[in-house]
Amino acid sequence: MLQLPNSQAENMGCSDVGYKQPDIILLNEKQWTYVQNRYNLTPRERQIAELVCKGLRNGNIAKYLCIKPGTVKTHMRNIYRKVHVKSKIAMLLRFVTDSRDLSDSFV
Repeated sequence: MLQLPNSQAENMGCSDVGYKQPDIILLNEKQWTYVQNRYNLTPRERQIAELVCKGLRNGNIAKYLCIKPGTVKTHMRNIYRKVHVKSKIAMLLRFVTDSRDLSDSFV
């Protein structure tokens, strides 16, 4: 699972996002790997998708990753295209549904 320690952002020279990181875990590492492979996401797209699913907005993701908000927007557009969705909530629901199906197959 992607960890977001404040020290990493500070070491990268990025500004502090300014709030406590949400402790939301919707998918575990195995499920994220499945989603990444299923939709052919790049490592950066997966990283951004994980941050979105943790509840971060594009601007906060950009600050954390030391990239421009437009770059985050471009990655999101590419993720939507690959996953065949039109919104963040639809993306999140698709990932949770797909990974639930994965979990059910191993029971």
